[in-house]
Amino acid sequence: MKKLLTSLTLLAKDKKAWLALVAGLVLTFSYAPFGIWPIVFFSIGSLFFCIPANLNGKVHAKTAAKYGFIFGLGWFGAGISWVHVSIATFGGMPLVASIALMTLLCSYLALFPALALWATTRFSNGSISFAALLLPCFAISEYLRANLLTGFPWLSFGYTQTDSPLNALAPLIGEFGLTLLCIAIGFALYSLAQKQFKMPVVTAAVVLLVFAGAHFTKVTHYSDKDLSVLLVQGNIKQHLRFDPSEFWTTMSQYQDMTRRHWDADLIVWPEAAVPEIEALADSYLAGLDSAASFNKTALVTGIVDYQRDTKTIFNTLIVVGNKEQSDEHGHYRYLDSNRYQKHQLLPIGEFVPFEDILRPIAPLFDLPMSSFSRGDKVQNNLRANGFNLLPAICYEIVFADLVRGNYKSDSDILFTVSNDAWFGDSIGPHQHMQIARMRALELQRPLIRVTNNGISGVYDPISQTRQTMPQFEATTLKANIKLIQGDSVYSQYSNGFVWGFILLLGMIGFGVRFKK
Repeated sequence: MKKLLTSLTLLAKDKKAWLALVAGLVLTFSYAPFGIWPIVFFSIGSLFFCIPANLNGKVHAKTAAKYGFIFGLGWFGAGISWVHVSIATFGGMPLVASIALMTLLCSYLALFPALALWATTRFSNGSISFAALLLPCFAISEYLRANLLTGFPWLSFGYTQTDSPLNALAPLIGEFGLTLLCIAIGFALYSLAQKQFKMPVVTAAVVLLVFAGAHFTKVTHYSDKDLSVLLVQGNIKQHLRFDPSEFWTTMSQYQDMTRRHWDADLIVWPEAAVPEIEALADSYLAGLDSAASFNKTALVTGIVDYQRDTKTIFNTLIVVGNKEQSDEHGHYRYLDSNRYQKHQLLPIGEFVPFEDILRPIAPLFDLPMSSFSRGDKVQNNLRANGFNLLPAICYEIVFADLVRGNYKSDSDILFTVSNDAWFGDSIGPHQHMQIARMRALELQRPLIRVTNNGISGVYDPISQTRQTMPQFEATTLKANIKLIQGDSVYSQYSNGFVWGFILLLGMIGFGVRFKK
C-alpha cells in the first residue's frame, strides 16, 4: 500500500502525465456533438510533447507506454462516458460498481494507444525510424482495438474529420486512413514546434498527394433516379419496449404515425419497432403488407425473430409491401429470403460471454433480449420497392469492413436502424450518427438512419447536406433523396492502399533501425 501511495504521489507531480490526461480529455470536443475537429491534431501533438526525448532513442518504451495509457484514459473516459448512462440507468448496479466497470473498460481501451507508443519507442533508435514506425504501430494497435474480443472501434480519430475538409479523402482512404492522417498531422505539429521541419514538409506533401488521388479517382455522381422516404420515430420509452402489455400500444402507434404517409416510395421504422416476435405478429405484418402494397410502396422494419425449431433468436430487418416497383401486391411470408439478420452483436446488450457466471451477478448481465444469435457476415441487400438497401443494425455501423463487405455496385442506399434510448440525453447518439455519416462518405451512398428516439435523419455524401429529426419526440420526416451511381475507391479496395503504404513505412523504419 505504501508503494502504491508513493507511486500515486509521484504521478500527481508529473506535469507530463497531466498534459497527457488533459490532451485525451479535450479530444472529446473533436467529435459530435461539438465538432471542433482541429482539436484532434493539437491533442495528438501534445501527447508527443510527453515523450520528446524518444526521438533520440533515450526514453524507455515503458515510459512512452505510461503516457499513452494516461492519454487513453482521458480519451475514452470522457469520450464514451455515455456508456455509464446505460449501466447506471438499466444495469441495476450500485454506483461504485458501475464506476468500477467503466474504469475497467476505459483502462482496457487505453492499453491500445499505450501499445502503439511502446512499440514505436521500443523498435526505433532515432527520429527517422520513430517517424517511420509511428503510423505502422498505431495502425496495428487500432486494428487490434477494432477486432479483439469482438472489437470496439468507437472514437477512432478519423471520425473527427466527418465535417472537415479532409472528409473529401474518405472515398479513397476511408476512416482508417483518416485516423492515420490525423496522427501524422499531430506529429507534424509537434515537430514544427520543435523546429524540425522535415516531418511537416513530408506530411504536407502526402496530404496534397492524397487529395490529388481523391480528385482523379472520383467517379461517383448523381444518377437520374430519386426516391421519397418516410422516417418514423416512435420515441417509445426504453422500459416499455419489451413489456408485453405494451406491445399492441407500440405497434398501433407506429401504424397510426404511418397511415397518413403511404404515398412515400419507401417507409422505414427503427430497430425492433415491432416488439412482438415475428412468428406471433403474422396477422399484424400481413395487414402492413397489404396496406403498403395497395399504396405501391414498401415498409422496412426491425423485428425480433425467434425460431422455435432451432431455438435461435435474431435481431432482424424485414420488408413488407412491394419488393419490386412492378409488384401488384405484397406477399409477406415468414422467413422469406428478403431479410437481414444482425451479425455484429453488442456484448452484454445482445449476448453475454460466460453467461452462466455473469447473468446471476446483476441485472446488467441479464437484460431483456440479450441472447441473440449471429446472422451471416455477408448477406444480400434488402430489396424494397425496386431499391437495394445496404443494411446495418445499430452497433454494426461502427464496423467499416462489415458494412463494406455487404456493399454492391447496385446498392442504392446505406440504411441503418438503431435504438439509442439506452443512452439518454448523452453524447453517444450524436457520435453514433457521425459514425454512420462517415460510412456514407466512404461508400458514397445516401444514408437513411432511423432510430427509436433519435438521432434519425438522412444524409447526402456528395452535397454533404442532412436533414434530422428532433430527439425524444414521436415524429416523422419525409425527405427526397437523390441516388448516386459509381463506385468509390474505398468501396472496391477497402483499406488495401492504406495497408500498402503502412507496409512501406514499416520497411523504411526497420531498414533505418537495423542499418549499420
